[in-house]
This record gives sequence, structure tokens and C-alpha cells, in this order.
Amino acid sequence: MNEFPLLRDIIIILAFTLPITFIFHKLKLPAIIGYLLTGMVIGPYGIRLIYELSMVKMLAEIGVALLLFTVGLEFSLTRMARNIKTIVGSGGIQVVLTIIGTLIIFYISGYTLQQSLFFGFLTSLSSTAIVLKMYTDRGEIDSPHGKFSVGILLFQDLCIVPMILLIPILGSGEAASPQIIITAILKAVIAVVFIFFASRILVPKLLHHIVRLKNRESLILFIILICLGTAWLTQYFGLSLAMGAFIAGLIISESEYSSQVVVDILPFRDFFSSIFFISIGMLFKIYHLIENPIYLLFLTASLIALKAIPAFLSVVIFQKSPRIAFISALRLAQIGEFSFLLAGEGLSLQLIGNDDFQTFLITAILTMMATPFLIQVSYGLSLKLQSLFSISEKKWEEGEGEKLNDHVIIAGYGLNGKNLTQVLKETRIHFIVIEMNAERIEGGKSAGIPIMYGDITSKEILHKAGIERAKIIVFAISDLLSVRRGIDIARQMNPHIHIIARTLYASEVEELNSLGANQVIPMDFETSVEIFSRVLKEYHMPGNIINQYVSMIRMDGYGMLRGLSLSQEKLKDLYKYLLMSTIESYLVIEDSVANKKSLKELDLRHNTGAVIIALVRKGDAKINPDPELKIETGDLLILLGSHAQLDKALNYLTG
Repeated sequence: MNEFPLLRDIIIILAFTLPITFIFHKLKLPAIIGYLLTGMVIGPYGIRLIYELSMVKMLAEIGVALLLFTVGLEFSLTRMARNIKTIVGSGGIQVVLTIIGTLIIFYISGYTLQQSLFFGFLTSLSSTAIVLKMYTDRGEIDSPHGKFSVGILLFQDLCIVPMILLIPILGSGEAASPQIIITAILKAVIAVVFIFFASRILVPKLLHHIVRLKNRESLILFIILICLGTAWLTQYFGLSLAMGAFIAGLIISESEYSSQVVVDILPFRDFFSSIFFISIGMLFKIYHLIENPIYLLFLTASLIALKAIPAFLSVVIFQKSPRIAFISALRLAQIGEFSFLLAGEGLSLQLIGNDDFQTFLITAILTMMATPFLIQVSYGLSLKLQSLFSISEKKWEEGEGEKLNDHVIIAGYGLNGKNLTQVLKETRIHFIVIEMNAERIEGGKSAGIPIMYGDITSKEILHKAGIERAKIIVFAISDLLSVRRGIDIARQMNPHIHIIARTLYASEVEELNSLGANQVIPMDFETSVEIFSRVLKEYHMPGNIINQYVSMIRMDGYGMLRGLSLSQEKLKDLYKYLLMSTIESYLVIEDSVANKKSLKELDLRHNTGAVIIALVRKGDAKINPDPELKIETGDLLILLGSHAQLDKALNYLTG
């Protein structure tokens, strides 16, 4: 019987990957760590279920290509332009400082300049997959530290491309003079630009025709062809497969079909990229860790510090908040998944020896495993550091809120904060805004808004805003952890203040109420209320009925969060009421049946069952109009009746 070794290897990989990833999911640890451990277990240095890596590495190459393809798909030139300062500024500082710091350490330790720069590349990247997943799971993606972390990660993803181009030059054995590097990059750029624009002209047209077929299989096959075909083309020009895949993703990202492409390609990417991480894990020599545990743990801690310090500086320069910078730095202090890709390339080019490669693998995996813990403790540690370095209450200075009394403090100048300031300004209610985003502060000041820079979790900042004399404080920010802390501090500093907080999910209402909030507005619940309100309006439900329904649903929804419930009988009565009658309006035009007739002559009730309860003429509303009143062109008839009666009336009036 003929043996099919590749199929056997895939079955073994899947058989071990599924239970390990299940366990890691239950432990809330990143799946990437599970893939690496799977490779360690089944590989040639584990229980040797897979000992021939050539076929697995070939599948891993496809995984890398698909991984870079989805990075290109999710990359938006428009989004980058909108956040260019954060992305290029913070991201650039973090990458450059990390590379320089690593280069100096390794060069002093006796490595060549090329090797030291290569280690700088490996160290500068953080894990986009792990950090974004943890931020999303915790609902912190829109928090200040979330936005900076995402910006830095996006810049790192962009740096992968030039790093991939430079590694063959570093590993060529030649002196890496500026002339050699610039020449190689220029050649690569010319090839990339040619491929990019050639594909940019052809791909959108072909994609449009494929989509018109309305055949999902054809679209998937075309996307895989574009991804792997462009990757092969770049390799043909002497570049990497990953580079071509990134270009393919970038081309399609600007298409209106990009969202559907992401959905269709994800299963393939996840499968093949998991094989890539498993293949990296197979190179892991377990005995290397057993022989040097203390040394490797020390290296891991040093690596975390080496990554955290530049990240801290890159954020604090732009954010000016040590607390936010500290949180961001700890959460970016792991080695990234693309570092494994670079390390594999470096190993094949002898930029890194086997022993150093093993050391890198172990420390990288340990930094990844430490990430959930670092994310968990980062916020608490940041608050302790903030209190440690905060100024004594006796030395607090008065701020912009010194002369205010019975005013409103608004935390955050986003969309909600802006709308609230406009209303308060019009109604002449005194207020002050606390914001951490420099651009928003500048925009607020130019609009004449009393706005100050500060962290809402700082007692000193709240004192400067006049928290002791304020009547209301509104938390209009997306950072739930800061909202929790801010509510607690505000209640301590002013036990009588009315606290209103916004939160993303209804599940967080009870906790914020227990901390001292008077009113908590969950965005997901209020969005659902707005949706059903608009649905009912489309079915011609009268405004007062919709308002009553909204009130009762709010009573029931918020009541459930406090252990209360709404009588089902009341809801049933309301449903009957809603179905009984509704209101509609009809504008009389020249050729309408109603034009130039009196209400008595029209006799709408007899003909359709609906009743004219009001007539609006030139802005003047005539309630319960006289039957002898003549209807004119431009009159607005207000009709009352059941749904069926109103439909019949509208058909009758339009002829």
C-alpha cells in the first residue's frame, strides 16, 4: 500500500492542535502559543511523530503568504492617513529605539554589525494577533492606550516589508555598506512598484467580473490565485513570497469587495498559518530550556524590559501621560509572530546560529505566554505608579474649574462629549471638559470650549476641574477601566455629585452603579432601542405609541439589571394597542381625489374606515376639522385608523 506522508503529517497536526487550542482557549491564552507547543511536542525534538520537516515547511510558506495577504487586506491607506501622527510618530520611535538599543547590546557582546541589526529587527516587532485579540476581548480597543498600541502595531506590520528585503543583504556576507543597501532597496522598490501598478490596473477589473458571476467558489479561487500568483511573481524578481502576498492584499484592500474577501480567506489563512507556527515549534529543543532555565528566564525578563522602555517613550512623547504610556508599553512587550518569520529567514542565511535560534525561540515563546499576565496587571500597576509619583494634596494648584460652581464636568471630547458641550453652551450651563487627546484639545479651544488636558483617574486633575463644587460629572470615554476608577474617585471627592457614565455593554451597568454612578447608559442597549424605534416608524406607528413602548422597554431592560421585571400582561396589552391603530399623513396634490372636495363629500370614513382627525394648511393645524371644510392643494391630511384602513385610505386618495 502506498503511503502518503503529507496526509499523515496533516492528520497528526490536526489531532494534536485541536485539543491543545481548546485548552488554551479555556485558559484564555493566545492560540499561537498552543501552536508553538504543539510543534514542540510532535516535532523531531519531542515525541518524534513528525521527523521530516520539508513538506510541513512548504505548507508553512503558504501560511506565511496568506498571513501577509490578510495584513495587506486589513491595511487601509485612508485609515493610516487619518492617524498618521500616531502611527508614524509613536510607531517609528518605538521601532527605531528598539532596534538601536538591541543593536548596541549585541554589538558590544561580540556579534557582527549585520547580526546585531538582525536581532534588532526580531526584537522590534510585537504580536499583532495576541495584542489585538486581548484588547478586543477586554473591550479596550478604543481606549487611549488601545489606540496607541494599535497605531504602533500597524507601523510594525509595515516595517516587516523593508525588513524582509534587507535580511538577504545582511546575510550575504558582504559588508553592509549604505551603497549596497540603497541599491538593493531601489531594485526591490522598482520591482514592487511595477508589480503593484500592473496588478492595480488588472485586478480590480477582473475582480469586478468575477463578482458579477455571483459564484462564491469562483471568487475564492480567484483570490487564492491573486495571492499566490503575486507572491510567486515577487519571488521571480528576487524578493520574498511574503512581500508579494502583502502587495496582493494591499491591492484588494482598496476594493469594495475587501470585506467579503477577508471573510472567505480567513479559514485558509488560519489553517496554513497555524502550520507555520507549528513548524517553528518543531525546531524547539526542549532540553535547551531544561539545561538553562534561570538564564533563559533572566533573558526573557531583560527582553520584556528592552521592548517596554522604547514603547513607553514612544507613547509618552505624544500622549504626555505616563500612566497610558506604561499600560501600552507592558502590553507591547512580547515578541511578534512575524519575528518567527524573520528568524526562519535568518537561520537559513546563517545570520543566526542554531544555539542563538533556540534561545530566541524559547524567550519569544515565554514573552508571549507572559502577555496575558502583563495585560492583566498593567492597569493596576499604572495606578500604583501614578499615586506614587502624584503631588501631595497640600501642593495641588487651582485650575480652570476654580471659579465654577454647580457646573458639569465632561470626561472626553469625542462625539458624545462634543454634542453635550454644544447643548450646554446653548443653554448657558457652565461646564469644563477633561481630555487627553492633544488634537481634540486644540479643536475644542479653537471652538471656544473650556477644555483642559488631564487624566480623569487623577485626583489632582479632578480638583483642578472643581469636582468638589460640581453638580454633575459625565464620563463620555470608551476606556472602561478609567471610567471605573474615575467614578470611584469622583464619589470619594464629592459624595453628592450626580454621576452619569457611558459604557459599551449592558452587562457593565450593575458594576458601575455599585461604584457610585447614578445613571449608566449602555450603548448596545440604547442602540437596540433606537433600531426598533426606527422599524416601528417605517410601519407608521404614531410617535406617542413608540415613546411609550421605548419607556416600557427601558424600564424592563434597566430593571432586569437591578433585579426588577416588567409585567408580561402589560406588554401584551401594549402589543394589542400597537396593533389597533396608528396615524398617517397625506399631502394633497392637484390630481388627488380629495382636491376641491369638502370632508363631507370625500366621506373617507365610509369609503375606507380611516378618519381625518386634523388638517394642516400653510402651517396652521385645524384639529377635528368642520365637515364642510373644502380641501385644497397643499393641505396635509392627518389620518387615524388601523394599518389596513390606512393602506386603503392612501390607495383611495391617490386614485
